[in-house]
Amino acid sequence: MATLKHCSRAILLCLILQTLFNLSLAYRVSHDGRAITIDGERKILLSGSIHYPRSTPGMWPDLIKKAKEGGLDAIETYVFWNAHEPLRRQYDFTGNLDLIRFIKTIQDQGLYVILRIGPYVCAEWNYGGFPVWLHNMPGIEELRTTNKVFMNEMQNFTTLIVDMAKKEKLFASQGGPIILAQIENEYGNVMSDYGDAGKSYINWCAKMATSLDIGVPWIMCQESDAPSPMFTPNNPNSPKIWTENWTGWFKSWGGKDPKRTAEDLAFAVARFFQFGGTFQNYYMYHGGTNFGRTSGGPYLTTSYDYDAPIDEYGHLNQPKWGHLRELHKLLKSMEKTLTYGNVTNTDYGNSVSGSSYNLPAWSVSILPDCKTEEFNTAKVNTQTNVKVKRPNQAGNDQAPLQWKWRPEMINDFVVRGKGHFALNTLIDQKSTNDVSDYLWYMTNADLKDDDPILSGSSNMTLRINSSGQVLHAYVNGNYVDSQWTKYGASNDLFERPVKLTRGKNQISLLSATVGLQNYGSKFDMVPNGIPGPVLLVGRAGDETIIKDLSSHKWTYKVGLYGLDDKKFYNAKAANSERGWSSKNVPLNRRMTWYKTTFEAPLENDPVVLNLQGMGKGFAWVNGYNLGRYWPTYLAEEDGCSTESCDYRGPYGSDKCAYNCGNPSQIWYHVPRSWIKDGVNTLVLFEEFGGNPSQINFQTVVVGTACGQAHENKTMELTCHGRRISEIKYASFGDPQGACGAFKKGSCEAEIDVLPLIEKQCVGKKSCSIEASEANLGATSCAAGTVKRLVVEALC
Repeated sequence: MATLKHCSRAILLCLILQTLFNLSLAYRVSHDGRAITIDGERKILLSGSIHYPRSTPGMWPDLIKKAKEGGLDAIETYVFWNAHEPLRRQYDFTGNLDLIRFIKTIQDQGLYVILRIGPYVCAEWNYGGFPVWLHNMPGIEELRTTNKVFMNEMQNFTTLIVDMAKKEKLFASQGGPIILAQIENEYGNVMSDYGDAGKSYINWCAKMATSLDIGVPWIMCQESDAPSPMFTPNNPNSPKIWTENWTGWFKSWGGKDPKRTAEDLAFAVARFFQFGGTFQNYYMYHGGTNFGRTSGGPYLTTSYDYDAPIDEYGHLNQPKWGHLRELHKLLKSMEKTLTYGNVTNTDYGNSVSGSSYNLPAWSVSILPDCKTEEFNTAKVNTQTNVKVKRPNQAGNDQAPLQWKWRPEMINDFVVRGKGHFALNTLIDQKSTNDVSDYLWYMTNADLKDDDPILSGSSNMTLRINSSGQVLHAYVNGNYVDSQWTKYGASNDLFERPVKLTRGKNQISLLSATVGLQNYGSKFDMVPNGIPGPVLLVGRAGDETIIKDLSSHKWTYKVGLYGLDDKKFYNAKAANSERGWSSKNVPLNRRMTWYKTTFEAPLENDPVVLNLQGMGKGFAWVNGYNLGRYWPTYLAEEDGCSTESCDYRGPYGSDKCAYNCGNPSQIWYHVPRSWIKDGVNTLVLFEEFGGNPSQINFQTVVVGTACGQAHENKTMELTCHGRRISEIKYASFGDPQGACGAFKKGSCEAEIDVLPLIEKQCVGKKSCSIEASEANLGATSCAAGTVKRLVVEALC
């Protein structure tokens, strides 16, 4: 026995050395009309999107490991230009922007990389990934078209990324993991709006990319007539590639929670390979979090969970992850058949050569030997996880958090009108290079005794045409009102009564963006802030008198006082007690900063911050920006699935949605790597007014695991590192309902299977049970009944 163990270790070591040796050798990536080829061999390739800035380096190894265990061959990521070059020629590749480290982490797991450089990415990312300084360069005019200024900057950044990857030998032609790269993105959707310049631009993109000589193929997403040598659907020498198979959808403030069932997603995958596809990528495989100011839209939430197979916090989203894993195993076992056999389709009607199969609606059955059903997309044989939030058990954190506060200093702006610069016009907020969500617009209305508008001062209004995001108005130091609109709106009209006096009247408007437009034809030209006009409207009898302030002298202040030089929220400033008070902590007060401390939650489970009760603003933990919060924004009341989800038919973002009428988001991910041992600091900037007394930290764990397996399949049940503490329900037959609400169907096993399941599973971290009459006993089910085993366990 000792000799065998020693021999096994020697063989394992030999295999590891051989793998490392192979990774150091260049390999040839090409393609023909059927598939991508690696060293001449056609491959089935299964990929999933994981965006490095939407997680942290501490999360990357586990995310990629779970992706590999889920059956993926490759990880796909965009490259985010505005994150890496926030100011022209000032680059940032640190922390969760360390692209090279991310690629090497993927390489360490033996997976390939699909690098979508773009550098336009869409991706629900702020401004589609373009740095806003690009918009403000002299001579730029429009982006994504034949424009030398834009093309020079695009080529500079693309070349920078390629050279970084080459230096580290990360392309397959150098022995690295990158097997495909993408230039531009989804341009075919908008190209016609750019006319001949658009066609010229896309041809230039192809030539520029090819000139970089990376030794692997370039692709273009959604470009039906991509120029050679790009892959294109119209070219019989290009394989069928699906770059974005949506696993769910993103969420907007005021939007419902999207869902795509495991059954529907598996159906889409199976159909793609059935009709000759050989490479597909899940968008997203792990969605993650829009930390800081990265969410686009506008009006997209901080959470980017996407109902992906790995959830926002890094947990497996079951049953989706497991159901797809089983499909992936089967597809890989049929690789030669799917890539070398002829693609034929035969309609058998309601019978299949005399055989009988139970084929649920909107499903695909896979019979590798053309006889035995190994997999059906609608028959899920993997567990469902129900996640719960648990209070922070560290220290005395069961007690309410102790808060300190300080006001945002706005008198310089709402009373004195002081700013950074002045112009005799209203400006687009993008002209400040998007260094902050906030921009103050300030002017004086100097009204003389004989000003006609004073005759209507008793019912005067301030009328503002804004960009449709958030606007706060002050007149003569007094707060007037705030207004915002819904996701998808491009502009908004603000009009409120105001009181003005003879002489100078200070008008101060605070504009707040909630992510810049990221998609659509000429999205870069969509106005932001207060494009105007800004009018004073007086009424005297039937007469309306209008005074246009748009061309007055406007003074501008970028950002907020507490945001300047990270005055209140970075780690050093947050530890300072200067200016903070623990007395009379205000509730529902606008423009207010709050601060508290907390201890790191015990164990290693993901941490979330519950911001129920707050209005709108930002949250920082130890100086790290968790993103925008807005728990007062409720999802629309209608359109949710109240019963079981009918997923049949083409997938859409409203199908199977849930959470109607509730806050769009109250839970905010706090990565473990951002939390220190001992005391940590939480700082909030509250824009609208909220109640911090309800805030708390919790951890996310799997509370309930429900296993299921159809007859003659094996049920696998795990509590993901915890022990199974109790079996609440078990039935073998045709039980009805879903996890947490199972009930007896028309038939079940003649003996009670619950004690048997308890014996096999309780006290263990995982267990496996065959769902068969031979194992669980005969049932009272009629012939032809589809039987399955379901088990509900507490973790």
